[in-house]
Amino acid sequence: MSVTEKEAMIAQVDAALESVRPHLAADGGNVEVVDITDDNIVKVKWLGNCQNCSMSYMTMKAGLEQTIKGRMPHISGVEAINGI
Repeated sequence: MSVTEKEAMIAQVDAALESVRPHLAADGGNVEVVDITDDNIVKVKWLGNCQNCSMSYMTMKAGLEQTIKGRMPHISGVEAINGI
């Protein structure tokens, strides 16, 4: 995957997450897209209250991953580089 392709994919993931961000912000948190691996794993960084939230894993799987895969079915999964 070229740098340009990766940047375009990250922009698509970021756009998909815009529908989830208001819910995170309501609890004082947010999420940042850090990278997409060659095997299409999205790496995210939890921000704010999401960093220490015991529900962050559930939010990642039920919220972030489903939202992203709904728009980009070729994404294999989502993993956090920080948090619980």
